[in-house]
Amino acid sequence: MTRPLALFDLDNTLIDRLAAFELWAAEFAAERGLGEGAAAWLVEADADGSRPMDAFFGLVRDRFGLAEPAGELWAAYRARLPHLVHCPGEVLDGLDRLRAAGWAVGIATNGMADNQTGKIERTGLATRVDGWAISGAEGVRKPDVRLFEIAARRCGASLGPGGWVIGDDPEKDIAGGRRAGLRTIWIDRGVTGGVAADHTVTDVLSAIELLIQLN
Repeated sequence: MTRPLALFDLDNTLIDRLAAFELWAAEFAAERGLGEGAAAWLVEADADGSRPMDAFFGLVRDRFGLAEPAGELWAAYRARLPHLVHCPGEVLDGLDRLRAAGWAVGIATNGMADNQTGKIERTGLATRVDGWAISGAEGVRKPDVRLFEIAARRCGASLGPGGWVIGDDPEKDIAGGRRAGLRTIWIDRGVTGGVAADHTVTDVLSAIELLIQLN
């Protein structure tokens, strides 16, 4: 029997990327003596991860008159952020239970390969999923169906009826998942409204519980 497929987004779905970014911003501002309000400016300029990071670090360099090239700042950020992210133990346990219930479980995420791989490995997610696909490694980004196809294949599964995408981004995860022929669960973080998903929850653990009940 073919296992049903559950493909999870990474940032702000399985892990709290915003919380990790806020830690990084405070650390970066303090280490460089950027002054009061700098950390808050960094968080605002990041726009919850929606601004391309090469553009973000260009802004950071100009704002604070930093000597390092933007690419060097970005590389240092990618090396540091995996040490600041966290996946709650109950989410890791939930993924174990999902696989034990017969699901093929994977991650489909946009981002640079070094940064995203570091997050997956350092949080313990690498041993809790069957496979993953990272846009920076594959040369294709969500909502392109091809990234979901790669992730499914890495999990020993295929796209089609019975499969699900779980994520917080209305376009990349939900619309992209629907175009891939998968059903969707939207993680509503209160950022936007009116998303055409099959189900809406407020956290990934609720999504995992829902999938276990559906199987």
